[in-house]
Amino acid sequence: MTIETVSLNRSHGGMQGVYKHVSRETGTSMTFSVYVPPHPDDAKLPVVWYLSGLTCTHANVTEKGEFRKACAELGLIFVAPDTSPRGEGVPGDPAGAYDFGLGAGFYVDATQEPFARNYRMWSYVTEELPELIAGHFPVDANRQSILGHSMGGHGALTVALRHPGRYRAASAFSPVVAPSQVPWGIKALSGYLGEARDAWRRHDAVALIEDGARFSDFLVDVGDADPFLTDQLRPELLERACSQAGIPLLLRRQPGYDHSYYFISTFMEDHMRWHAARLRR
Repeated sequence: MTIETVSLNRSHGGMQGVYKHVSRETGTSMTFSVYVPPHPDDAKLPVVWYLSGLTCTHANVTEKGEFRKACAELGLIFVAPDTSPRGEGVPGDPAGAYDFGLGAGFYVDATQEPFARNYRMWSYVTEELPELIAGHFPVDANRQSILGHSMGGHGALTVALRHPGRYRAASAFSPVVAPSQVPWGIKALSGYLGEARDAWRRHDAVALIEDGARFSDFLVDVGDADPFLTDQLRPELLERACSQAGIPLLLRRQPGYDHSYYFISTFMEDHMRWHAARLRR
């Protein structure tokens, strides 16, 4: 699999790159970013995957996430894919809404037309992109972790719960923890997967835990001034599910913070250090 380099920029002694390739899963060109910290030539490094939220591309966290200084110090590769397929002929929301279609892939493999051909973000982020990264960057496949924001927090939690042996750590900023129960998720899961709610449960962190999925522990940050807190995010549902399942969860309600990258960038270093501690084990 080949990749095209879009840009390279030196940062904190390492290299921030943006790349694109033709995806077998989405049938489109996909763009992603990778930060590689300074390292010995023969070193294999742990990798942190970051899944972004609604309306975002790879660029949001790459430009505003403020992760590079910590990653350079801790020796972490940081990978940020896009949130959906894009390009000519890729269907979006018929009404042009922001919460479905382009920029809103919800990290599922769609089964419903006209989305089934291109919207295969689950397979893209769990299979195709990891293969691509392993073939072009000095990653240690035995030391991987994952985090995300909002829709991407949903993705990170569900990916970790369904691949507990692959990821040593999983965290989230402002995640949609129970998409089957909130407006964003109901719209996305019904649109991509149809009305059979059994299929939704495999893409719902709370439902996965209720159905027996387990993970070592989670770190979740939410802002108590987040406008989506009570109707879309519902962190208390994850708190209850983890408590009943015996999954350690550090849920931090950060006073005065909202849903933005001002919030994410404030606590990104905390998350990188939390991940690094688990990736060293």
